[in-house]
Amino acid sequence: MLKLLQNEWMKLWAKKGTWIMAALMIILIFSMSGIVKWADGLNDNNSDWKTTVQGNLEMEKASLDTNVLKGESKRHAEENVQIYEYRLANDVAPLSDSSRESMIYDPSVGSIALLLTVVVAAGIVASEFSQGTIKMLLTRPVKRWKILTSKYVTVLLFGLLLMLIGFATTILSAYIFFPSGGGQALTVSGGNVVETSAWGHGFYMLLLSFGNVIITATFAFMIGSVFRSSGMAIGLSLFIYFSGNVIVVLLSRFEIVKYLLFTHMDLTVYESDFVINDAITLPFSLAVLAVYLVVFLIVSYSVFTKRDITA
Repeated sequence: MLKLLQNEWMKLWAKKGTWIMAALMIILIFSMSGIVKWADGLNDNNSDWKTTVQGNLEMEKASLDTNVLKGESKRHAEENVQIYEYRLANDVAPLSDSSRESMIYDPSVGSIALLLTVVVAAGIVASEFSQGTIKMLLTRPVKRWKILTSKYVTVLLFGLLLMLIGFATTILSAYIFFPSGGGQALTVSGGNVVETSAWGHGFYMLLLSFGNVIITATFAFMIGSVFRSSGMAIGLSLFIYFSGNVIVVLLSRFEIVKYLLFTHMDLTVYESDFVINDAITLPFSLAVLAVYLVVFLIVSYSVFTKRDITA
Protein backbone atom coordinates (compact mmCIF):
# COMPACT_ATOMS: atom_id res chain seq x y z
CA MET A 1 0.00 0.00 0.00
CA LEU A 2 2.80 2.39 0.90
CA LYS A 3 4.54 1.54 -2.36
CA LEU A 4 1.39 2.41 -4.31
CA LEU A 5 1.12 5.71 -2.48
CA GLN A 6 4.74 6.56 -3.20
CA ASN A 7 4.24 5.77 -6.88
CA GLU A 8 1.13 7.96 -7.11
CA TRP A 9 2.88 10.80 -5.31
CA MET A 10 5.90 10.63 -7.61
CA LYS A 11 3.65 10.36 -10.66
CA LEU A 12 1.76 13.47 -9.59
CA TRP A 13 4.87 15.58 -9.07
CA ALA A 14 6.44 14.30 -12.28
CA LYS A 15 3.83 16.33 -14.14
CA LYS A 16 4.81 19.87 -15.05
CA GLY A 17 1.28 21.08 -14.27
CA THR A 18 1.64 20.17 -10.60
CA TRP A 19 4.67 22.41 -10.18
CA ILE A 20 2.91 25.16 -12.11
CA MET A 21 -0.06 25.01 -9.72
CA ALA A 22 2.19 25.27 -6.67
CA ALA A 23 4.04 28.21 -8.22
CA LEU A 24 0.75 29.83 -9.22
CA MET A 25 -0.46 29.68 -5.63
CA ILE A 26 2.66 31.44 -4.37
CA ILE A 27 2.36 34.13 -7.06
CA LEU A 28 -1.34 34.72 -6.32
CA ILE A 29 -0.75 35.12 -2.59
CA PHE A 30 2.08 37.59 -3.11
CA SER A 31 -0.03 39.45 -5.68
CA MET A 32 -3.01 39.70 -3.34
CA SER A 33 -0.78 40.92 -0.51
CA GLY A 34 0.66 43.56 -2.81
CA ILE A 35 -2.82 44.69 -3.86
CA VAL A 36 -3.97 44.91 -0.23
CA LYS A 37 -0.89 46.96 0.60
CA TRP A 38 -1.49 49.28 -2.36
CA ALA A 39 -5.20 49.70 -1.51
CA ASP A 40 -4.34 50.40 2.11
CA GLY A 41 -2.11 53.25 1.00
CA LEU A 42 -5.11 54.87 -0.70
CA ASN A 43 -7.29 54.73 2.42
CA ASP A 44 -7.42 57.16 5.29
CA ASN A 45 -6.00 55.26 8.27
CA ASN A 46 -6.34 58.10 10.77
CA SER A 47 -9.66 56.99 12.25
CA ASP A 48 -9.72 56.44 16.01
CA TRP A 49 -10.17 52.79 16.88
CA LYS A 50 -12.06 53.67 20.05
CA THR A 51 -14.71 55.50 18.02
CA THR A 52 -15.09 52.49 15.74
CA VAL A 53 -15.32 50.04 18.64
CA GLN A 54 -17.83 52.24 20.44
CA GLY A 55 -20.00 52.36 17.33
CA ASN A 56 -19.84 48.58 16.95
CA LEU A 57 -20.71 48.14 20.63
CA GLU A 58 -23.81 50.30 20.31
CA MET A 59 -24.96 48.39 17.20
CA GLU A 60 -24.54 45.00 18.90
CA LYS A 61 -26.44 46.17 21.99
CA ALA A 62 -29.23 47.53 19.80
CA SER A 63 -29.47 44.16 18.03
CA LEU A 64 -29.69 42.33 21.36
CA ASP A 65 -32.35 44.73 22.65
CA THR A 66 -34.65 43.80 19.76
CA ASN A 67 -34.79 40.19 21.04
CA VAL A 68 -34.70 39.04 17.42
CA LEU A 69 -31.37 37.24 17.68
CA LYS A 70 -31.47 33.61 18.73
CA GLY A 71 -29.04 30.73 19.14
CA GLU A 72 -25.64 31.20 17.50
CA SER A 73 -26.40 34.75 16.34
CA LYS A 74 -27.25 35.83 19.87
CA ARG A 75 -24.15 34.14 21.26
CA HIS A 76 -21.92 35.91 18.75
CA ALA A 77 -23.49 39.28 19.56
CA GLU A 78 -23.12 38.77 23.32
CA GLU A 79 -19.47 37.79 22.93
CA ASN A 80 -18.82 40.81 20.72
CA VAL A 81 -20.31 43.08 23.39
CA GLN A 82 -17.98 41.55 25.99
CA ILE A 83 -14.95 42.04 23.75
CA TYR A 84 -15.84 45.63 22.80
CA GLU A 85 -16.42 46.60 26.43
CA TYR A 86 -13.13 44.95 27.43
CA ARG A 87 -11.24 46.89 24.75
CA LEU A 88 -12.65 50.24 25.86
CA ALA A 89 -12.20 49.53 29.56
CA ASN A 90 -8.61 48.28 29.24
CA ASP A 91 -7.47 50.38 26.27
CA VAL A 92 -6.75 47.32 24.12
CA ALA A 93 -6.74 48.19 20.43
CA PRO A 94 -7.86 45.60 17.86
CA LEU A 95 -5.50 44.29 15.19
CA SER A 96 -5.11 46.70 12.31
CA ASP A 97 -6.53 45.37 9.04
CA SER A 98 -3.23 46.14 7.32
CA SER A 99 -0.94 44.77 9.99
CA ARG A 100 1.32 41.75 9.78
CA GLU A 101 -0.54 40.04 12.61
CA SER A 102 -3.90 40.53 10.89
CA MET A 103 -2.68 38.77 7.75
CA ILE A 104 -1.49 35.79 9.81
CA TYR A 105 -4.60 35.82 12.02
CA ASP A 106 -6.96 35.22 9.09
CA PRO A 107 -5.04 33.64 6.17
CA SER A 108 -6.96 33.55 2.88
CA VAL A 109 -5.32 30.51 1.28
CA GLY A 110 -8.20 28.04 1.51
CA SER A 111 -9.97 29.09 -1.70
CA ILE A 112 -6.82 28.92 -3.82
CA ALA A 113 -5.81 25.55 -2.40
CA LEU A 114 -9.33 24.21 -2.93
CA LEU A 115 -9.48 25.18 -6.60
CA LEU A 116 -6.08 23.67 -7.38
CA THR A 117 -6.77 20.49 -5.39
CA VAL A 118 -10.05 20.00 -7.26
CA VAL A 119 -8.15 19.97 -10.56
CA VAL A 120 -5.92 17.15 -9.29
CA ALA A 121 -8.80 15.22 -7.68
CA ALA A 122 -10.89 15.43 -10.84
CA GLY A 123 -8.17 14.07 -13.10
CA ILE A 124 -6.24 11.57 -11.00
CA VAL A 125 -8.61 8.73 -11.96
CA ALA A 126 -10.27 10.16 -15.08
CA SER A 127 -6.88 10.72 -16.75
CA GLU A 128 -6.16 6.99 -16.53
CA PHE A 129 -9.16 6.38 -18.79
CA SER A 130 -8.48 9.27 -21.16
CA GLN A 131 -4.84 8.25 -21.58
CA GLY A 132 -5.68 4.57 -21.98
CA THR A 133 -3.53 3.43 -19.04
CA ILE A 134 -6.42 2.12 -16.96
CA LYS A 135 -6.24 -1.46 -18.31
CA MET A 136 -2.56 -1.74 -17.50
CA LEU A 137 -3.19 -0.29 -14.05
CA LEU A 138 -6.06 -2.60 -13.11
CA THR A 139 -4.56 -5.79 -14.51
CA ARG A 140 -1.72 -5.59 -12.00
CA PRO A 141 -1.88 -8.09 -9.09
CA VAL A 142 -3.12 -5.39 -6.72
CA LYS A 143 -6.63 -5.03 -5.34
CA ARG A 144 -8.57 -2.23 -6.92
CA TRP A 145 -9.55 -0.65 -3.61
CA LYS A 146 -5.87 -0.26 -2.77
CA ILE A 147 -5.22 1.49 -6.07
CA LEU A 148 -8.12 3.88 -5.51
CA THR A 149 -7.11 4.50 -1.91
CA SER A 150 -3.57 5.43 -2.95
CA LYS A 151 -4.98 7.94 -5.41
CA TYR A 152 -7.40 9.43 -2.89
CA VAL A 153 -4.76 9.78 -0.17
CA THR A 154 -2.46 11.41 -2.74
CA VAL A 155 -5.15 14.00 -3.44
CA LEU A 156 -5.57 14.77 0.27
CA LEU A 157 -1.81 15.03 0.81
CA PHE A 158 -1.56 17.36 -2.17
CA GLY A 159 -4.30 19.56 -0.75
CA LEU A 160 -2.65 19.59 2.67
CA LEU A 161 0.72 20.48 1.15
CA LEU A 162 -0.84 23.35 -0.79
CA MET A 163 -2.45 24.67 2.40
CA LEU A 164 0.89 24.60 4.22
CA ILE A 165 2.71 26.21 1.28
CA GLY A 166 0.01 28.85 1.13
CA PHE A 167 0.22 29.58 4.84
CA ALA A 168 4.01 29.81 4.73
CA THR A 169 3.75 32.15 1.74
CA THR A 170 1.16 34.25 3.56
CA ILE A 171 3.50 34.62 6.53
CA LEU A 172 6.42 35.55 4.27
CA SER A 173 4.38 38.11 2.34
CA ALA A 174 3.04 39.53 5.62
CA TYR A 175 6.57 40.16 6.83
CA ILE A 176 7.58 41.66 3.48
CA PHE A 177 4.61 43.94 2.84
CA PHE A 178 3.14 44.78 6.25
CA PRO A 179 4.52 46.24 9.47
CA SER A 180 3.75 44.94 12.92
CA GLY A 181 0.69 47.00 13.73
CA GLY A 182 0.27 46.36 17.42
CA GLY A 183 -3.16 45.70 18.81
CA GLN A 184 -4.41 42.43 20.23
CA ALA A 185 -6.91 39.82 19.06
CA LEU A 186 -9.43 38.84 21.73
CA THR A 187 -11.94 36.05 22.15
CA VAL A 188 -14.36 34.82 24.80
CA SER A 189 -13.46 31.58 26.55
CA GLY A 190 -15.33 30.20 29.53
CA GLY A 191 -17.27 33.44 29.83
CA ASN A 192 -14.11 35.54 30.10
CA VAL A 193 -12.35 37.71 27.52
CA VAL A 194 -8.88 36.35 26.80
CA GLU A 195 -6.09 37.22 24.39
CA THR A 196 -5.74 35.18 21.22
CA SER A 197 -2.49 34.33 19.45
CA ALA A 198 -2.46 35.39 15.81
CA TRP A 199 -0.41 32.30 15.01
CA GLY A 200 -2.72 29.91 16.85
CA HIS A 201 -5.83 31.40 15.28
CA GLY A 202 -4.18 31.34 11.86
CA PHE A 203 -3.53 27.60 12.15
CA TYR A 204 -7.09 27.06 13.40
CA MET A 205 -8.53 28.92 10.41
CA LEU A 206 -6.28 26.85 8.17
CA LEU A 207 -7.72 23.69 9.71
CA LEU A 208 -11.30 24.88 9.21
CA SER A 209 -10.53 25.79 5.59
CA PHE A 210 -9.08 22.35 4.97
CA GLY A 211 -12.50 20.84 5.73
CA ASN A 212 -13.85 22.57 2.62
CA VAL A 213 -10.87 21.34 0.60
CA ILE A 214 -11.47 17.74 1.70
CA ILE A 215 -15.20 17.62 0.96
CA THR A 216 -14.98 19.42 -2.41
CA ALA A 217 -11.96 17.40 -3.54
CA THR A 218 -13.73 14.17 -2.53
CA PHE A 219 -16.76 15.19 -4.57
CA ALA A 220 -14.54 15.91 -7.59
CA PHE A 221 -12.76 12.59 -7.01
CA MET A 222 -16.10 10.77 -7.04
CA ILE A 223 -17.34 12.42 -10.24
CA GLY A 224 -14.03 11.79 -11.99
CA SER A 225 -14.04 8.14 -10.91
CA VAL A 226 -17.66 7.47 -11.87
CA PHE A 227 -17.98 9.42 -15.12
CA ARG A 228 -14.31 9.25 -16.23
CA SER A 229 -14.43 12.95 -17.10
CA SER A 230 -12.17 15.45 -15.37
CA GLY A 231 -13.99 18.32 -17.09
CA MET A 232 -17.34 17.29 -15.63
CA ALA A 233 -15.78 16.78 -12.20
CA ILE A 234 -14.15 20.22 -12.21
CA GLY A 235 -17.29 21.92 -13.55
CA LEU A 236 -19.66 20.37 -11.00
CA SER A 237 -17.23 20.96 -8.12
CA LEU A 238 -16.82 24.62 -9.01
CA PHE A 239 -20.60 24.92 -9.36
CA ILE A 240 -21.29 23.71 -5.82
CA TYR A 241 -18.42 25.85 -4.51
CA PHE A 242 -19.50 29.13 -6.10
CA SER A 243 -23.28 28.71 -6.07
CA GLY A 244 -23.64 26.93 -2.73
CA ASN A 245 -24.10 30.06 -0.64
CA VAL A 246 -26.75 31.40 -3.03
CA ILE A 247 -28.73 28.17 -2.79
CA VAL A 248 -28.46 28.18 1.01
CA VAL A 249 -29.76 31.76 1.23
CA LEU A 250 -32.68 30.98 -1.09
CA LEU A 251 -33.65 27.94 0.98
CA SER A 252 -32.78 29.41 4.40
CA ARG A 253 -36.40 29.44 5.58
CA PHE A 254 -36.83 25.73 4.93
CA GLU A 255 -35.82 23.02 7.40
CA ILE A 256 -34.04 21.04 4.68
CA VAL A 257 -31.28 23.66 4.52
CA LYS A 258 -29.80 22.14 7.70
CA TYR A 259 -28.96 18.96 5.80
CA LEU A 260 -27.65 20.39 2.54
CA LEU A 261 -23.96 20.01 1.79
CA PHE A 262 -23.64 23.68 0.80
CA THR A 263 -24.67 24.86 4.27
CA HIS A 264 -21.70 23.23 5.98
CA MET A 265 -18.84 23.45 3.49
CA ASP A 266 -17.33 26.69 4.79
CA LEU A 267 -16.51 25.99 8.43
CA THR A 268 -14.77 29.36 8.85
CA VAL A 269 -18.20 30.98 9.28
CA TYR A 270 -18.11 29.77 12.89
CA GLU A 271 -15.33 32.29 13.47
CA SER A 272 -17.40 35.13 12.03
CA ASP A 273 -20.73 36.78 12.81
CA PHE A 274 -22.38 35.34 9.70
CA VAL A 275 -24.67 32.48 10.69
CA ILE A 276 -27.08 30.96 8.17
CA ASN A 277 -29.17 29.02 10.70
CA ASP A 278 -29.04 29.58 14.45
CA ALA A 279 -29.76 25.90 15.13
CA ILE A 280 -26.58 24.79 13.35
CA THR A 281 -23.35 24.36 15.31
CA LEU A 282 -19.82 23.31 14.36
CA PRO A 283 -20.24 19.70 15.66
CA PHE A 284 -23.47 19.38 13.67
CA SER A 285 -21.74 20.65 10.52
CA LEU A 286 -18.88 18.19 11.01
CA ALA A 287 -21.38 15.33 11.41
CA VAL A 288 -23.24 16.28 8.22
CA LEU A 289 -19.99 16.62 6.27
CA ALA A 290 -18.85 13.21 7.53
CA VAL A 291 -22.05 11.62 6.18
CA TYR A 292 -21.60 13.23 2.76
CA LEU A 293 -17.93 12.22 2.73
CA VAL A 294 -18.80 8.58 3.43
CA VAL A 295 -21.45 8.60 0.69
CA PHE A 296 -19.01 10.07 -1.86
CA LEU A 297 -16.40 7.45 -1.03
CA ILE A 298 -18.88 4.56 -1.11
CA VAL A 299 -19.99 5.58 -4.59
CA SER A 300 -16.39 6.02 -5.77
CA TYR A 301 -15.22 2.63 -4.47
CA SER A 302 -18.35 0.76 -5.56
CA VAL A 303 -18.11 1.92 -9.16
CA PHE A 304 -14.33 1.65 -9.45
CA THR A 305 -14.04 -1.86 -8.00
CA LYS A 306 -16.89 -3.27 -10.11
CA ARG A 307 -16.19 -1.48 -13.40
CA ASP A 308 -15.67 -3.64 -16.48
CA ILE A 309 -12.49 -2.31 -18.08
CA THR A 310 -12.80 -4.56 -21.12
CA ALA A 311 -15.78 -2.60 -22.36
